[in-house]
Amino acid sequence: MSSADIQKLREITGAGMMDCKRAFDDAQGDIEKAKSLIMERGLVKAEKKADRATGAGILESYIHANRVGVLLELRCETDFVVRSEPFKNLAHELAMHIAAMNPQDIMELLSQPYVKDSSLTVDQLIKNTIAVVGENMKVERFCRYEM
Repeated sequence: MSSADIQKLREITGAGMMDCKRAFDDAQGDIEKAKSLIMERGLVKAEKKADRATGAGILESYIHANRVGVLLELRCETDFVVRSEPFKNLAHELAMHIAAMNPQDIMELLSQPYVKDSSLTVDQLIKNTIAVVGENMKVERFCRYEM
């Protein structure tokens, strides 16, 4: 296990350096096993944060081909995370997903397979981002318009 391996795992998963190092140690240098460990541990961290208040947030808009429009309110705990790239990226990805998949409510949205990676649900996508940034996040509301 080299520092380059740890850096590669960090780039793939978005997890912190120490989390990547621990996962590599526990996986005895197997990168696939280390990725799985990081995802498992990240989901556990996300579950622990689920009850924390989300007082900050962002409104994300997305218009596809001038025919479908989405306005999404995504919440998190602090303004610091609102300005972070992982949070902004998640908001954009969720808005695009809503445009493509037309969920009727938040529960349906969370249970849908993520449009860009059907091995993940939207809920898992959000929890993966929670694991990376360390704060609770939730979709507060959204609306979708189509001509």
